[in-house]
Amino acid sequence: MQDTYGRKVDYMRVSITDRCNLRCRYCMPEGISRVPMEEILTLEEIAAVCTQAAGLGIRKLKVTGGEPLVRPDCPKLIGMLKEIPGIEQVTLTSNGILLPEFAEELYQVGVDGVNVSLDTLDAGEYQEITGYDGLDKVLSGIARMELYPIPLKINVVLRPGRQECWQELLELARDRRLDVRFIEMMPIGYGKNFEAVSNDWVLARIREQYGEIDREWEPHGNGPAVYYKIPGFQGSVGFISAIHGKFCSQCNRIRLTALGQLKPCLCYGESISLREAVRAGRMEEVRALLKQAIDNKPEAHCFDNQNIMTETREMVRIGG
Repeated sequence: MQDTYGRKVDYMRVSITDRCNLRCRYCMPEGISRVPMEEILTLEEIAAVCTQAAGLGIRKLKVTGGEPLVRPDCPKLIGMLKEIPGIEQVTLTSNGILLPEFAEELYQVGVDGVNVSLDTLDAGEYQEITGYDGLDKVLSGIARMELYPIPLKINVVLRPGRQECWQELLELARDRRLDVRFIEMMPIGYGKNFEAVSNDWVLARIREQYGEIDREWEPHGNGPAVYYKIPGFQGSVGFISAIHGKFCSQCNRIRLTALGQLKPCLCYGESISLREAVRAGRMEEVRALLKQAIDNKPEAHCFDNQNIMTETREMVRIGG
């Protein structure tokens, strides 16, 4: 389905929980209240929404949170979503803490890819960022996922004053079957308290260290990442530059929150609730609301002018 600006919208990010087992400073510090579980969509309700979305042309789903794996039935949901006619791909984004426990089950239900958030390889800094001593579990989870033929990406958000860890993280892609992606900090929720490290800075450092690198044009996923190949590396390096490389003209997504709200764009507070309709079994209304969300996609975000941003919720409330 196309939005009013002619963009093909075929990708939906689906948050299944507002809960997380970490407390990252730019996402979900201590003190954020959680909504009652009865307000969160059930597996069957999520699958029903995604079935209607597939009827409108949504082909790719990303299961997110919070941390989606703190909901133990997450792999079951992925299996359910994989069976929906028209859905071509179901992927997962995770902080990696529970991947050692769930890796085999994720493979068995047919997950098409896993993204792991990891901003440092220093155990002390990891604890300072996330509030927990969990780096070993994340690295173990990544190693466990590498046992299966599932595309694996490491998502890195650099912070000013700590950005020199870029190379250590990038080197994960040298001899391993994974991509490393640098994502600019977005001014959503607590992210407003942190300045974004420009991906142009990272790319310049990479060229200084490794020489000229080649742009890759073959898609690595569903989003706006730009990829490069470094000679001698098995994996690739990707850049998602929401602040310094605006890609709204190619935006192909909408978001479904755990509470059943459809969100057309990250930086605007406007959302459309379909929870009442899906719980009442009014599927034609659900489809109409999905179409409305796609039609309501704005032309571009306004991260470069926070004075006109209307989104005030934390990222965990929206879905990662």
